[in-house]
Amino acid sequence: MSNSQVIDAQQRFSQDQDFELVTQAQRGEQHAFIELYQRHHKRIYALCWRMLADKDSAEDICQEVFVQMWQKISHFRGDSKFSTWFHSVATNVVLNHLRKQKTWIQKVFSVEDKFVEEQTVVMSDHVEVHELDKHIQQLPERARIVFVLFAVEGYRHEEIASMTGMAVGSSKAQYHRAKTLLKEALSE
Repeated sequence: MSNSQVIDAQQRFSQDQDFELVTQAQRGEQHAFIELYQRHHKRIYALCWRMLADKDSAEDICQEVFVQMWQKISHFRGDSKFSTWFHSVATNVVLNHLRKQKTWIQKVFSVEDKFVEEQTVVMSDHVEVHELDKHIQQLPERARIVFVLFAVEGYRHEEIASMTGMAVGSSKAQYHRAKTLLKEALSE
């Protein structure tokens, strides 16, 4: 069996497990919800942390995502992978949180406004993920959100525009801005 066949088999097994757990959770079986939490918590927390750039907010919103998942799990029909559906729920919870902050659209800060405690950047053929995350955290909020949704999570600009209420051109401009700021930060 080749590596790609092993990976495909693992993904199918994981999807089958999720589907079974979702079916059990829809019947109200609490152990299934606990298992879903354990399987998806790290990825959902990472999404929240990258979009919010604040550990405390990310923890709070991550918990809210799981509350929403529990409340909405009966709406999951199995038309897509559970992880895709759940990721969409998580993204919407984070964006709704940001909208409630009234000033989130106007709040645009420059990289110079926030400093990371550790300024050491290991430059090689690749930048370590935690260093890149530090720089992503320093991006202006709109640029950070678009960058995370587009480059990290794989959404298209049309989807991002729809989720955030900005124009497609604005999404593309924010992504370009984020890339430019990251390149500058990484070259220092």
